[in-house]
Amino acid sequence: MKIELKKILKTYKNQTVLENLNLQVNRGESHVLLGPSGSGKTTVLSIIAGLAKQDKGDVLIENQNVSSLSPDKRKIGFVFQDYALFPHLTVFENIAYGLRIKRIEKSRIEKRVGHYLSRINIEKEKDKFPHQLSGGQKQRVALARTLVTEPEILLMDEPMSSLDPLTKERIGEELKSIQREMGITTIYVTHNQEEAVSLGNRVSVLHHGKIEQGEAPDELFSHPKTEFVAHFVGANNILNVSLVEINPCEAVVRLCNEGVERSVEIRVKKYPILEKKLKDINLCIHPEKIMLKKETDPVNGKLNRIKGRIVNETGNGHGIKTTVDIGGMMLQAVVPKYPFDFKLYENVWVCFSPDALHPLCGKRCRSPKAFRACLNINESAVLNIKG
Repeated sequence: MKIELKKILKTYKNQTVLENLNLQVNRGESHVLLGPSGSGKTTVLSIIAGLAKQDKGDVLIENQNVSSLSPDKRKIGFVFQDYALFPHLTVFENIAYGLRIKRIEKSRIEKRVGHYLSRINIEKEKDKFPHQLSGGQKQRVALARTLVTEPEILLMDEPMSSLDPLTKERIGEELKSIQREMGITTIYVTHNQEEAVSLGNRVSVLHHGKIEQGEAPDELFSHPKTEFVAHFVGANNILNVSLVEINPCEAVVRLCNEGVERSVEIRVKKYPILEKKLKDINLCIHPEKIMLKKETDPVNGKLNRIKGRIVNETGNGHGIKTTVDIGGMMLQAVVPKYPFDFKLYENVWVCFSPDALHPLCGKRCRSPKAFRACLNINESAVLNIKG
């Protein structure tokens, strides 16, 4: 089922939670709403499900305005963050509850519940009560209880937030398989970037009740459009630059970030936005695209290099997150753990390719077409950088 939200406004106690929000989810799509706590993700689900009423705007399902329909008329299944299982009912009875409310005959209930017990691998737990289940088992029961009613839309509100990483990965794979198998339109809410990449055909990032950017996961994480999205997905090296000169293949820009104590010029890909010679242009670069070299190491002449000093090192699962002071401005690089032979307060070269940077298009990118144009040197773009 296709879902559309048009110009949704929602306030609670004079506080705006959603503001002029537009969202389209295509039939059969797995769409992830990604954002920090308080960004409005759960409110979006509640409005789609009919559990909350928007102040303005329309909710359309298959081009039909359902804003006035009660939740039971919308054919929507909702998996809650806390599972909401009935403690006095067994696993079988919890899953069968929705069917019994609909007065489905007993033989059909047993058949359908049996199918989902098997499909979600909880047959052995059918006679247990919720307090006897692990977190992963409770999650499976909540999912089976929702799917057994055969909804046309599935809404999931951070259903794996309390699970351990291994269980989360296993259930995530099962969710993907079930979603593809059933072809059910799914909206999944999370603040976890790895879940978003794993589960979504598309990802929309929410911030202060508005969608900052909506893209395929790979595109969103590799080319964030706004400063907020860049920080949220980890591309948190934001370079404010001004144009120095444009050459046939590249442009030369100068860093203008507050705190930079010396003139630093770098070469970047010749993006059309640079040709407009605007005074305020923001570029971003992922920490993983930055290399560190010893002062005495040779550096490929095709790379940018900036002299810096390591001021912090933090290990994580992917490498060593290293903060480098390049003369009053801090850049972050993620360097492989093996070999890692840099010392704290050591002077280094910060190196990166000219095409490792890409432009941001202001506080909120209002035009995906314009953003694509500013990335493609064969297209032109009229961008309001302050937008």
